Amino acid sequence: MEEKFITKNPLSLQLKAEDFLPANESEKQEMIIMRESVTYWKDAFGRFRKNKLAMASLIVIIAVFIFAFALPSIYPYSYEQQVRGSENLAPMEYSQTELALKADGVQVFPHILGTDNLGRDLMIRVMMGSRISLLVGVIASAIILVIGSLYGAISGYFGGNLDMAMMRLVDVIYTVPDILVIILLSVVLKAPLNAFFEHESFLSGMSSIGPGLISIFITFSLLYWVGMARIVRGQVLIIKEQEYITAAIALGAKHARIIRKHLLPNCIGTIVVTTTLLIPSAIFTESFLSFLGLGVAAPMPSLGSLAAQAIGGINSYAYRLIAPSVAISIIILSFNLFGDGLRDALDPKLKR
Repeated sequence: MEEKFITKNPLSLQLKAEDFLPANESEKQEMIIMRESVTYWKDAFGRFRKNKLAMASLIVIIAVFIFAFALPSIYPYSYEQQVRGSENLAPMEYSQTELALKADGVQVFPHILGTDNLGRDLMIRVMMGSRISLLVGVIASAIILVIGSLYGAISGYFGGNLDMAMMRLVDVIYTVPDILVIILLSVVLKAPLNAFFEHESFLSGMSSIGPGLISIFITFSLLYWVGMARIVRGQVLIIKEQEYITAAIALGAKHARIIRKHLLPNCIGTIVVTTTLLIPSAIFTESFLSFLGLGVAAPMPSLGSLAAQAIGGINSYAYRLIAPSVAISIIILSFNLFGDGLRDALDPKLKR
C-alpha cells in the first residue's frame, strides 16, 4: 500500500537520488555569475556615461571653456580695441578701410559677429564675457562649497544647542535681500577699492573687474552658502549615526578628523551635485547684475553688460542682443543638464 502511494506521488517522478549528490566543480562554476569589482566613482561614471543628454552637456561645457579661455589668445582682435571706420558692422562684414586693404592683398580677418557702435569686435567681447561669467560661476561656487560644507558639517555633527544656534543664524541670513546688499557694497567699496588698487601696483590688474564684481563675490561669501549648509547638515545628521562613526569616537579620534575623514567624504556626492547646480545660478546672478550696471567695470565686457548695451539698438542691430543671450542660455542650460546627470549618477538609490 505504501509503495503504491509513493509511485503515484508526482514528486517521485521529478526527484531522483542522483539529484541529492554534491555538485562537482564544473556545475559549481556554471552557477557563479562573476561581476567586475568597481569603485564608487567608476560605477557612477559608468551610469553617467549612459546618460546621453548629460554627456552632450559635458561636451558643450568643454567647448564653452575652450571658446572662453583658449580662442581669445589667437583671435586677431582684443576686447577693448576700437577699429576706426568699423562701427555698427553686420556679421561677416568689412569696413571700407578693411576692404581696401583686402583689395591690396593684405589678409584681413572678418568680424564674425559684427561690431558695436564703437567699432569693437563683438565676437571677442562675447568670448571675454563668457570667460567672466564662467569665472564668476566657478569662484562663487567654490566659496559657497568651502563655507557651506564646513558650516553644515560642524552644525550637524555637534548638534544640540550649537546646532540650534547655527541654524537660527542661517534662518536670519535667508531673510537678507541679496540684491540690496550687492548695491550697498558696490557703492561703499567703490572708492576704497579703486584707491587700494592704485596704491598696490601688483593688484592694478584687478581694477579692470571693478568694485561691482568684487561686491558680488563678497555677497556670495556672506549670504549664498546657507543652502549648501542646510544640505550638508542633513546628510551629516544621517551619517553620524553609522557604526563606523561610533567606532571612530570610541577609538579617540578628534572631532576635526571625524569631520574631515569620515563625514565630508561620505557627503561628496551631494556636495558635488549641489556645487554644480550652483554654478548656473551664480552665472545668472552676475549677468543680471551686469545688465543693471552693477557688474564688471567698462571696458571689460560681461554677457549681461553686452545685452544691456544692445537694448538701445535692438530694432536696427538685433544681432548684438542675440549673441550674448544665446551664450548665456547655452552656458546655463548645459550646466543644469550636467548637474542633473551627476545627481542621477551619484545617487545610489537610482542604481538599477
